[in-house]
Amino acid sequence: MTRIQSSPSSPDTAGDPNLHSLSPPTIIQPLHNSIPPNLLPRFDPVYVDHYNKYNAGRLHTHEVPIEEFRKNPARYVTSYGRAPGPEIYRITEQKCPVQGGEIRVRIFEPKQSADEQGRPKQRAAYINFHGGGWVFGDLSSDHEFCKRVVHGLDGNLVAFDVDYRLAPEYRYPTAIEDCWAVFNWIRLQKAEEFNIDPDRMAVGGISAGGHLSAVLAHLCRDANIPLRLQILTVPACDLHNVFTPEGLFDRENCPYESYREMEFTPALPTARMAYFHKHFLGVPRPVRSEEDWKISPMLASSFSGLAPALVFTAEMDTLRDEGEAYAEKLKAAGCRVEAMRMPGVPHIFAHLDGILEAGKLYNKKVIMALEKELAA
Repeated sequence: MTRIQSSPSSPDTAGDPNLHSLSPPTIIQPLHNSIPPNLLPRFDPVYVDHYNKYNAGRLHTHEVPIEEFRKNPARYVTSYGRAPGPEIYRITEQKCPVQGGEIRVRIFEPKQSADEQGRPKQRAAYINFHGGGWVFGDLSSDHEFCKRVVHGLDGNLVAFDVDYRLAPEYRYPTAIEDCWAVFNWIRLQKAEEFNIDPDRMAVGGISAGGHLSAVLAHLCRDANIPLRLQILTVPACDLHNVFTPEGLFDRENCPYESYREMEFTPALPTARMAYFHKHFLGVPRPVRSEEDWKISPMLASSFSGLAPALVFTAEMDTLRDEGEAYAEKLKAAGCRVEAMRMPGVPHIFAHLDGILEAGKLYNKKVIMALEKELAA
């Protein structure tokens, strides 16, 4: 005879019926590095979909020891959302001498055009400094973007992408010195080779690249070197007033609310910026000096006479408020500035021009500004 087992509610069971019916609760924890619920509704839904697909649950690169990252960067880096750039005439590389060695510079050229007399037309130059917190990034970061701006300027511009040396192996001020060396190498030694007008040059970059571009704009002004445009995209402008000398987030004294509001935002949470601060500057950071403005361009003594600026910030970015404060300083000093805040997007929106409308608009605005400011 087959005996049917009683259910917990059966009269055949004994003891506390509540214990018989007890089952472990199902608890679903959010994935590591998920978008915080309070920020989720503010993001462009296209970005949310892609972030959840490619990034949520993964370690961010700043959560990995730098030694491990250097061994195998592809293990930790995700690449998605960037539109391929159009084909251009020529892409080559050269080595630029810098203090203690040499670095690569990738050169993007259009086909040479001629003027009405059949002579080669001089071209403008755009010099690009990639982002990555002075710690990450390389010549692959903005390869497609450099192709795009060269194509967009219709034969009138050569782009140079700079593989400056990275921290912590090469801490401040190496990145600045490398970029300044390349700028002058192009202007003084390569202008004839690439048929460049040294009076029609622009610099630009994203994040750390924006910082480097801002510093070079000051160096050009101080050296009486003409600079037609500085493109500052989500730039890091102030490390002194955000972090302690030991690289800790100074929550109470930080003058930029976006650091608190976006403390756990994806792409560039405050902890990631603290990581970059420590690796770029060391612990403790260099003692106070008259050179502080090279670390924090916000602290420069004068903003007058600087090159026209195109400044982009992102609503969902920790660096939003300092980028906008820097643009206001430029305006107050009489500089021509076009500033744009991109709504609903993260720090890396310019790298997502394949999926985000903000990224596509960014490309258009940059090309328009280069056309306008670098005209012969």
